Amino acid sequence: MLDRDRCLALDAADPLREFRDEFVLPEGTVYLVGNSLGALPRRTAERVRRAVEDEWGRELVGGWNAAGWYTQPLTLGDRLAPLIGAGPGQVVVGNSTSIAIHQAVAAASRLRPERRVIVSDVRNFPTDHYMVQGLAGLLGGYEVRDVAEGRFDDAAVVLLAEVDYRTGARQDVPSVTERVQAAGALMVWDLCHSVGAMEVDVSRADFAVGCTYKYLSGGPGAPAFLYVNPRHHAAAENVLSGWHGHAEPFAFEPVYRPAEGIRRFAVGTPHVLSLAALEAALDVWERVPMDLVRAKSMALTSLFIDLVGDALKLAAPADAAARGSQVSFHHPDGYPVMRALIERGVHGDFRAPDLLRFGFAPLYIGYADVYDAALTLLEVLDKELWRDERHARRLAVT
Repeated sequence: MLDRDRCLALDAADPLREFRDEFVLPEGTVYLVGNSLGALPRRTAERVRRAVEDEWGRELVGGWNAAGWYTQPLTLGDRLAPLIGAGPGQVVVGNSTSIAIHQAVAAASRLRPERRVIVSDVRNFPTDHYMVQGLAGLLGGYEVRDVAEGRFDDAAVVLLAEVDYRTGARQDVPSVTERVQAAGALMVWDLCHSVGAMEVDVSRADFAVGCTYKYLSGGPGAPAFLYVNPRHHAAAENVLSGWHGHAEPFAFEPVYRPAEGIRRFAVGTPHVLSLAALEAALDVWERVPMDLVRAKSMALTSLFIDLVGDALKLAAPADAAARGSQVSFHHPDGYPVMRALIERGVHGDFRAPDLLRFGFAPLYIGYADVYDAALTLLEVLDKELWRDERHARRLAVT
């Protein structure tokens, strides 16, 4: 077990320590919610200011050409692509994760018209399963099957998350992808809880989606991304046939004609200000060695588990290689426990019915942070500080 001095020494020797100053963190806060909303990159405010004052303010509508707003979904897609093992022209940025899931699963289903089964995981983040249920109802005649049944032989598409949002358990992407495709189904991965926290490679998958506001620190409401394997670019259909996915949007043709390549999966007008914030975040990520991020992530999460010990029931996998950059614990009064912890400067979050979640963003979380967070959590539990009635009052966002 490490003491705090040893943790400080590890922080001093950390090869990623220079990145901590790239983020804004309030004094006295240990922020373990990178798996929900990443901390603010220092350069974001200036980049958004330029988009507002210099680009919009001076160029007005001319910003679509002069400032490159029109091409942002593709240029940022190319910049993000290496973080998921993809190449240029394979990723488009825009819309939300829910919309991207609808696009990916619908396109995959149409590529397997003879099959009428969509496999999902009832434990997926709710929006994944909700979108699948809604799409199945819209298409009509589709069965939604839980992955726990273990059958893919008649499935059109399988949608799974690389990292479980509740427990942090990690899927083996290569082996699952191979098994699904060997059964004749198409594989769609949700990368929301893995991209930016570890090395990700979905190059063999058929489709992948993910958000940019968690570990990537693109900002609240930052746009999602959609990956489409090049082998599907010619045949895959975007069922949300918005004008930015048209072959010639400014020809204003009355009939939809899809663009070539990944551009056909664009939908509507890009969210320029949100994309500007994402640009600033990617300026950081283009300099980050992801192998070091993953190594530090495993070390931080393991340290936290060791320090908490048997004070809480572990919900995350004990094996560091089998989890993402997240640790979850069970507690029957998890909500007030978390509120008491946040009041003392250690920020995690709560997921019903009883999960305390802690997300570790290695670029701005250090070993001493983890030590302090664990000791504060143990104090909250040992002294039962969470029993104060004000901690039980539910906020709209938990």
